[in-house]
Amino acid sequence: MAAYLSEWLSLIIRWFHVIAGVAWVGASFYFIWLDNHLRKPPEWKVKKGIKGDLWAVHGGGFYEVAKYELGPEEMPPVLHWFKWEAYSTWLSGMALLFTVYYFGSPGYLVDASRADLTPLAAAAIGLGFIGGMLVLYEALIRSPLARNGKAFGLVLFALLVAVDWTLFHIFAGRGAFIHVGAVIGTLMVGNVFLGIMPSQRALVRAVENNETPGPEVARLAAQAKLRSTHNNYLTLPIIFIMISNHYPMFYGHEYGWAVLAAIGFITAFARHFFNLRHRGVYRPSILLIAAIMTVILIGVLAPSPTSVPASPSGSDTEVTDADIQSLIDTHCTGCHAKVPSSPAFQAPPAGIAFDSLEAVKQHWEKVLQAAVNSQYMPLGNMTGMKPEERKMLGRWLQQPTQ
Repeated sequence: MAAYLSEWLSLIIRWFHVIAGVAWVGASFYFIWLDNHLRKPPEWKVKKGIKGDLWAVHGGGFYEVAKYELGPEEMPPVLHWFKWEAYSTWLSGMALLFTVYYFGSPGYLVDASRADLTPLAAAAIGLGFIGGMLVLYEALIRSPLARNGKAFGLVLFALLVAVDWTLFHIFAGRGAFIHVGAVIGTLMVGNVFLGIMPSQRALVRAVENNETPGPEVARLAAQAKLRSTHNNYLTLPIIFIMISNHYPMFYGHEYGWAVLAAIGFITAFARHFFNLRHRGVYRPSILLIAAIMTVILIGVLAPSPTSVPASPSGSDTEVTDADIQSLIDTHCTGCHAKVPSSPAFQAPPAGIAFDSLEAVKQHWEKVLQAAVNSQYMPLGNMTGMKPEERKMLGRWLQQPTQ
């Protein structure tokens, strides 16, 4: 019953997290698009303090949007704020981190072959990296470095790669990926809570008090815009991380940290094309380069053609079904069974159950990739599967009769 209720809890939190994330990313995309499409308004609007305006048609009607240089002449009766999309995404994401990785299956986070950690120690390390990177990011964005966009971007990317590399050598691949995502998500919500919202409150206070927003308010507004732009470039990398747990070929790779760094760079670079395009700058070469880098990555990650390893004696003796049945019973069916014996699962992951060797043969390519090529399975190698057993499984899976 505990596993059953745990899966429901995980589903509800994940569902809410995705919904909130869609709302936040959608708002980020829209407002960056809106800012980049604003055009100089007529003179009578300029005299009212309007910096740019935009006309659009959608849903059967026309819309007129105007952005003020700093603030309107008087506070409107209804003012819409955009903050809970960010807060709810982060809160639900952290709840999911605790539910699935800290209190759930230890194999998602701990890999004894990398670091033999207790769940409590692993959680402390993960939270330490999340909090530490937030402090470091805040120091950087409040420093003169923030005035140089390219230099700041390179420094931030280098820091995230360093976090990525370090976590990948401490945690299991899936746990490392999700913690890099938690770090990025925390930086993004920190931008909202520590930068964007204070700027907006200062602006609103000035208008409410019938004051002309001064240089300090203008400075806060400029940094809020910068933070919003940073968040926009981080959206595509974090969306990839959100779905990456379905693809062990990435986090299960020997150099998974480099794979994540490459995909993060490619997706942020591709986002740059759209941000430029919104400003009327058309550079298709950006998408072409991103596509070429993706093709190169696909080629690098492609498994080399595997041949059936020779038996230790050098003979052509085939691995028997009895050998494999014993191996599957020891290392696989605790989770991948119609009724898993592992308390972490109510049903077999991905609906794949190995209650018979026929089922193993049916999914032989996936088993080969997960247990032999990437060696991601069993989770965290909690059952202690040996290299010789993986080779034996690989030989059996690739025997002509398979």
